[in-house]
Amino acid sequence: MPETRSGGQGPEAPDTDERSLGELVSEASENLSRLLRLELELAKLEIARDARQVAKSSGLFIIAAVMGHMVLILASITAGLGLFALGLAPWLAFLIVTVFYLLIAGLLIFVGQRKLQRLHGMPRTSSTMATTMAVLRREHPADL
Repeated sequence: MPETRSGGQGPEAPDTDERSLGELVSEASENLSRLLRLELELAKLEIARDARQVAKSSGLFIIAAVMGHMVLILASITAGLGLFALGLAPWLAFLIVTVFYLLIAGLLIFVGQRKLQRLHGMPRTSSTMATTMAVLRREHPADL
């Protein structure tokens, strides 16, 4: 069998003159089974790719949560020092640090959301499944 550009095998040349209807049905069933296995393999690959991107985005959200916890601690210290303020310098300094961490956490959340929005699902699996369904319904795939 000749190989395609993607590494798969190309279609076999049909030899329908010498085969019975039962053999043809059996071969079609085998080909359909093989096609479904390949579709599932493609879906697994696309899901694995998306899972890696979700893991990276989740890592950013975890970092943002840790930073948010730091904001809570520093805000508490700032409030305590504000009560004991002898002047503006001590609590103002801690307030500036707190705002800095708040901005960093906001930036990480923004970057994490942007990465999650780039997910496109399983485009190749959807496309090949639509083509397969069109062929099974005896429609021409270009009509889709």
